[in-house]
Order: sequence, then C-alpha cells, then structure tokens
Amino acid sequence: MTPLPPLPTPPLLLITDRTLARGDLADVVAAACAGGCRWVSLREKDLPAAAQIALFARLRVVTAPFHARLTLHGPPELAQAAAADGVHLSGGGDAKVARALLGPGALIGLSTHTLAEATAADPAALDYITASPVFLTRSKPGHGPALGLEGLSAFARTSAVPVVALAGIDAETAPACLAAGAKGVAIMGGIMRADDPRAAFAALAAAASAAI
Repeated sequence: MTPLPPLPTPPLLLITDRTLARGDLADVVAAACAGGCRWVSLREKDLPAAAQIALFARLRVVTAPFHARLTLHGPPELAQAAAADGVHLSGGGDAKVARALLGPGALIGLSTHTLAEATAADPAALDYITASPVFLTRSKPGHGPALGLEGLSAFARTSAVPVVALAGIDAETAPACLAAGAKGVAIMGGIMRADDPRAAFAALAAAASAAI
C-alpha cells in the first residue's frame, strides 16, 4: 500500500468563511500565508459549485507563491473539478470513494464529533480527521457540547488517523491541544475576523511551534 502524504508543515489548517472575513477573502488568505500558513481549505458551501470553483481559483493564485496546500470542504467531485490538493469530507463522507477519485497524493480529511466516528475512521483512505468542537466558538454558536482537552485526548488515543483539533482554537489554546495529542489544529474565525490576519497567523504558528 502506498503511504499517504504527511500533513502540511506547519499542520495548521485555515478554514475559510468569507462572511466573517474583514475584507476580500483572497486578501485575508494571502495575508495568512505571509504569516506562515501553508494549508488552506475553502469552505463556502452556500455558494453554487461554479462560484466555489471560481473562488478557489482566486485563492490558488494567492497561495501558490507560498506553496501552500489548498483543499476544499465538500464532495470529492467538486474538489476534483476545482483541481484541489485534496478534500475535507462532512461527517459520514466516504473516504474510500474520495481516495479512489483524487488519488494517493490528495490530502483527505473527515469531520468527526464522536469517539465512535473517530474509531471508524479509515487509516488507509484518510490523512486526518477533525475532532470538534474542542471549545465552544462564536463562529458556530450552539454547536456542542465542547469536547475539552480531555475529550480531545480521548480522540487522539482512539483514532488510527491523525487528529486535527477544531473550534475555539487560537494562539492560547493551540499548544494545549497539541499537548493533548492532536497532530494539528484548525482555525477559522480567529483569522477571518482578525484586523491583521498575517500577525494573527504568525502568533498562532509561533505558539504552536514548541508543541509540534
């Protein structure tokens, strides 16, 4: 079996939300990349497929100079149409189908919220799972209960697939998530809403570096 690619370095995933972004989304992503981001996933599921592909192409232009991996939250067919570097599947998504469609070099992740889902994650098809919500977050109010660090640690012990912590992550909480066993962290609102996305991401990367 061909080994799957490692997570990007640093393993800090920036998930987009243009409705939260202060300014043009491409500008926010470019600034985050200037601050050290090397992994971005377009998550704009409310847009029609053609609009997502067009926006993805704009993000490709600004991420390419930094050699950042650019993936897409959604179905693998849309990720393939956008020429994405991989796909992040919703809970219950078929990772084997995504792997067969996108190939061994694609970065494939899956959303999980329970230990049962983490246990069922397929290490032959997935590069990572997200465990969420680790903390309650104003980006997605009402989602919970929060796993907390103990819950995150249980995910990390249970899953045969690397775990990426999601929800409520910032420069203060990222080191604790990594110490709890997460192999990476994901952030959305903290960068999208930042007055200075470059500085905000640089702070996250610096805080996480000692624990990675």
